[in-house]
Amino acid sequence: MFKRFRRTRINPKLRDLLTQIRLSVDDFIYPLFIKAGEEGYKKEIASMPGVYQMSIDEAVKECDELKRLGLYAIILFGIPEVKDSVGSDALCDHGVIAESIRAIKAAHPDMLVVSDLCFCEYTDHGHCGILDLEHETVDNDATLKILGQQAIVHAKAGVDMIAPSGMMDGMITAIRTALDKAGLINIPIMSYSTKFASAYYGPFRDVAESAPSFGDRRSYQMNPANRDEAILESLEDEKEGADILMVKPGLAYLDILRDIRNNTRLPLAVYNVSGEYAMLKHAGEAGLIDYERVMMETLLGFKRAGADIIITYHAKEAAALLQKG
Repeated sequence: MFKRFRRTRINPKLRDLLTQIRLSVDDFIYPLFIKAGEEGYKKEIASMPGVYQMSIDEAVKECDELKRLGLYAIILFGIPEVKDSVGSDALCDHGVIAESIRAIKAAHPDMLVVSDLCFCEYTDHGHCGILDLEHETVDNDATLKILGQQAIVHAKAGVDMIAPSGMMDGMITAIRTALDKAGLINIPIMSYSTKFASAYYGPFRDVAESAPSFGDRRSYQMNPANRDEAILESLEDEKEGADILMVKPGLAYLDILRDIRNNTRLPLAVYNVSGEYAMLKHAGEAGLIDYERVMMETLLGFKRAGADIIITYHAKEAAALLQKG
């Protein structure tokens, strides 16, 4: 006698009843890239079809489209007019992200606005904080001080959640302490707690204009080969007070996502990064894959591996398909 698993697969309605994991528009956060300067600006990125740099007024309009699709959560990345060695625009009450937060929340108070908290888009060297020139890397502790300042700027502008992405040791302690001292105790932190030094980020640097001017980020982002350290990174951020943890990238790290899911009860996010998105888009355009099916299968894989939240450039297309049923 053998088990006939196919008994429960033949009838499509029974298959539906027994489906364990389901995608929802409520699973998604959609990234927006806001460029300072002229109004009415919207430029598609060649390496990421369907993804745009846009001015603040265009981002406000974009939120109308997102809400029509049932999407109410966004994460903001800023591209300032002027960059310098410390990312001053990110520390300014009138910087591109602070202004974006105010404008979007004024027009769309029902949107969940998350801000990426880092300096790579704002520095003239493209690294994620203040440089340690002697060692050609980022000065961890000096950067912690300005991360706290940046968090306060975003929070006072009206952001709903802060997402620090720089992989500085102690960043959650520094940000939580700064927010609490400023009386901003109810701002949650979604930490990029396990972020790898990945080759999958390439197209992001086109849209965010954040490529390092020298070297790379392997001295602060994680070695892709290190599984145990990946778990420890997220558990340490939990100890420091993170409210939500994250794994970035997604596809090559589903084992890490599951490992962390098995070691914490905190909500867990995954970032479906630019390279993953671009591969599917370009393969679909070339007729190599059934793009919509592969996209939805990929997103389902993230959720099955343990993600509660999926940050993805596919969010609008996925939401449209989910609306169709």
